[in-house]
Amino acid sequence: MKRELVLGSGRDLGTIGLVAALCGLYAGVLVSASAVLATLGNNPGNLAFTLQIASLVFNLVAIYVAAVVITNAVDTVLAGRLRQLALLRLLGARSTDLRRVVMRSTGLIGLVAALGGAALGVAITAAARVVLVARGTLPSRDYPLTSVVLVIPIAVIAIVALICGWRGSRRVLTVTPAEAMTGVSAPTASTRRESHLRKAFALLVMAAGVVFLLGAAYLGEHYAGIGFLVAFLGAATFTTGLLIGARYVVPWLVAASGRALGSTPASRIARRNAVLDPQRTTRSTMGLVIGVAIITTIASGMGALQKAVDGWTQLTPADRELAHQLLSMIGSVMTGIVVVSCVISVIGFISTMSLTVIQRRREIGLLRAVGFTGSQIRSMITRESAALAGTAVLFGLILGVFFGSIGAQSVIGFQTTGFVWGTPWTFLATVAAVGVVLVLVSALPPARRATTVPVVAALRIDG
Repeated sequence: MKRELVLGSGRDLGTIGLVAALCGLYAGVLVSASAVLATLGNNPGNLAFTLQIASLVFNLVAIYVAAVVITNAVDTVLAGRLRQLALLRLLGARSTDLRRVVMRSTGLIGLVAALGGAALGVAITAAARVVLVARGTLPSRDYPLTSVVLVIPIAVIAIVALICGWRGSRRVLTVTPAEAMTGVSAPTASTRRESHLRKAFALLVMAAGVVFLLGAAYLGEHYAGIGFLVAFLGAATFTTGLLIGARYVVPWLVAASGRALGSTPASRIARRNAVLDPQRTTRSTMGLVIGVAIITTIASGMGALQKAVDGWTQLTPADRELAHQLLSMIGSVMTGIVVVSCVISVIGFISTMSLTVIQRRREIGLLRAVGFTGSQIRSMITRESAALAGTAVLFGLILGVFFGSIGAQSVIGFQTTGFVWGTPWTFLATVAAVGVVLVLVSALPPARRATTVPVVAALRIDG
């Protein structure tokens, strides 16, 4: 069966390729740069191993965010093609055959894009190395082009894309042909028993994460170096529990923030659309939440460490200034390394908004037919984007400040009196400003396309 019959044009799958290419580029740069830096140490073998492990960890963080984005992209594309899929099912296609096409397509796109991105990343690193050697910043040595370790993230990206194709298609392809032809957009929700079990498990996992985080803060007060590992485990555990139970929390938060949009007809419809499909709302929002939380954790942790240094009376002014400079440098490097994860989540959010608006052209045509103006349509889409992005950015900032402060406490708590919160206000204000820009960027292009389609043409489109 041809891919176009199931997934439509390649344009709809552009998000998968772009995200996989970004992950490949990220992997190519990190792994190649680590191979170059390893040759500068006194013990290249041990240093190379340490740097490659560190690069793989950062790559896995980016791939984790990409998995959320790709899953949501596949789900969104298929949800907009329910009627076409129903016709294929009526003509004899089995859901397993359709799912196989989706998995093969996403896996192949992920592999090709990751290879292309990795090759570009290796080329960029090689070019930068040549420039630095020519300037005398790096000594002239026989540097490796990259490392065989690069095969690991490329393979992981392809496998993750394949799994995300299965995951994203699982919910939609269980719709029966009759349900799809009558306009049902997704299968019915899980049973009440399954829902209660999922909630209980999510709460249990989050509670375990909180216990680990509190234990990390305690260990940081008494034992140097042990608490940070516990803090990492706590943050990972809490985030896992949050992802498991996010479908019960995120739509409610989006609906609550949507009340601040006003009571105009455009606002009320935007509020309804923002939570119309709770699972899609959760997936698109949580991708952005994770991206913001990761970068905020770094900034908050470094901010808390900067505050703690000011309270260390045993340091001389010169030592304190040196410590501030060192922390600023480490913070800048770490932020630069994890910013790709945030970029991936932003791309996923923008893509989701564009696809869902395109798939609602018939609804938009009906609104225009009953009197909605172009400015009201644009306002509706912008307000929907504001409800989703605003909730994600605020939620991510809160999580990031919490994780970053606990992480800093687990490292230097034994040297600091009391608990130090890392609240880098300039950074937080910058993220809020970027959130406003994100709302405009994600809303204006699809709004423009929606208002330029003639009403009669929009009403002819089967939603």
